[in-house]
Amino acid sequence: MTPVALTIAGSDPSGGAGIQADLKTFHQHGVYGEAVVTLLTVQNTRAVTRVECLDPALIAAQIEAVLADIPPAAAKTGAMGNAGIIAAVAATVGTVPLIVDPVMISKHGAPLIDADARGALRRVLLPKALLVTPNLHEAAALAEIEVVTREQMLEAGLRLLDHGPFAVLVKGGHLEGRAADLLVTRESVHWFESERIDTQNTHGTGCTYSAAITANLARGLALHDALAGAKAFISEAIRTNPGLGHGQGPVNHFARPDTAPCSPANGLTPQKSC
Repeated sequence: MTPVALTIAGSDPSGGAGIQADLKTFHQHGVYGEAVVTLLTVQNTRAVTRVECLDPALIAAQIEAVLADIPPAAAKTGAMGNAGIIAAVAATVGTVPLIVDPVMISKHGAPLIDADARGALRRVLLPKALLVTPNLHEAAALAEIEVVTREQMLEAGLRLLDHGPFAVLVKGGHLEGRAADLLVTRESVHWFESERIDTQNTHGTGCTYSAAITANLARGLALHDALAGAKAFISEAIRTNPGLGHGQGPVNHFARPDTAPCSPANGLTPQKSC
């Protein structure tokens, strides 16, 4: 059976982030992609100039239509804009294994979530998440502490676990040295590291990374293996970026993904045969 994954996120007309990046990543991993649009942006590699949120009822109807006909094996969220949208998503997403990418600010510094939505994210969506994938700025905002060291990454991850997700991946891409991400569960911690690549072309990195994790989970990989494969994919996508645009360009969605077979169940995530 063809694995299916769902993205619930905003639209990037330049194709580097949001649902466009997610669908490209799903396809590259051999996964059938579905998309529920939460908001529209006017953006390119240089700037975000406008953000328009959709009606929460329309978003909920999109999710219900997908779940009723082609239910995904895994889903992810991206930019959601406001508390009403977050509440609608939390109320309708059901029990699908959920990756929450708490997109708060675009690569250009434009806000993609308001203050009320931050509280709603902690209160109603994190408890439904299998995994939350904040970068350092998002981890600091959600955990309400400074996060600029590896020790603070661990503290933030533990604080976010208290809001109910099964696991937290704190992405350390803005730290000095190697690109190190920290997976925190109640049972263990694990670092995923890769070389740091010197490039400004990182538009859509967070979306693509979380989409690769979601695709791997939909393929049946256990959480640790899904993360390891996604880390390798995003590193290669950054390294081989196509150099498009006149600002912060997109990563390479044609990068070769990890094609390891489905891993045996290890208790970290529900399993599905590939």
